[in-house]
Amino acid sequence: MRVFITGGMGFVGTNLTNELSAKGHQVTVLDRSTGAGRVLPEGVSRVAGDSTEPGPWQERLAEHDVVINLAGASIFQRWNDGVKRAIRDSRILTTRNVVDAMEARRGQETHLFSASAVGYYGFHGDEALDEEGPPGTDFMGQIASEWETEAVRAADSGARTVITRFGLVLGRRGGVMGQLAPLFRRYMGAQLGNGQQWFSWVHEKDLARIFLTLLDRKDLDGPFNCTAPSPVRNSELTHALADALGKRVILPPAPAFVLRLALGEFAGVILKGQRVIPRKLLDAGFGFAYPALPEALRDLVGSDG
Repeated sequence: MRVFITGGMGFVGTNLTNELSAKGHQVTVLDRSTGAGRVLPEGVSRVAGDSTEPGPWQERLAEHDVVINLAGASIFQRWNDGVKRAIRDSRILTTRNVVDAMEARRGQETHLFSASAVGYYGFHGDEALDEEGPPGTDFMGQIASEWETEAVRAADSGARTVITRFGLVLGRRGGVMGQLAPLFRRYMGAQLGNGQQWFSWVHEKDLARIFLTLLDRKDLDGPFNCTAPSPVRNSELTHALADALGKRVILPPAPAFVLRLALGEFAGVILKGQRVIPRKLLDAGFGFAYPALPEALRDLVGSDG
């Protein structure tokens, strides 16, 4: 199939582009830079453009059967008004422009896979959350809800619309592992706050397999939690990562007040978390290659540990 990806040069997008290309799909990635020096897999092409602005890239998008919308500024930084505006606009404006471009495909078979996040649900302590849960009222809950509302407009032009709510994506060459693994290798890793907050995670290989499965299963639509079936507390994540790397945790827990001083409002995201279950994927018979964290981490660190 012909697949168009926004955010295709990012951590998740690069992995997914490689997997789709390996399966024989014709992939086009939208890149706001010139892309100089970036080598793309065989069969993958690039189109230049800013997804937050209408432009000629929308005409190229309309030539594709499948659109995967991954674009969005990182939330992993101290939030201020400017950062929050960038987080919102990169998601809402991009999705609005994507869906507007898909109107040109009215009457043709079209599939939209639009990213969201488990932050959609807000903070619920130990409560297990599936796709039926309502949106939260905090900043990320409101953003994710608005983000998804823009995406589901694609159904008005006849497109099958799938919302992929990401948990913490664990991968070899980026994301949170790229930040945490070097710290743990230097014995600088530590539990965050009381360590009881839940982290919902997914191995990068399983995330790619989720997309490939949903691409094939045209009977499935709506929101899907893209997380492993076994979320863990931060204390478990801390010790599992140290074990996978053959290290020990020697530092005391990072106090919550210090994290709030350093990270501001964003600290709430990593001090509270969500306990999310991929109910719809499990009901559809999807089998995770890495359902448990220790095995996932051992695979990712490999011989590097």
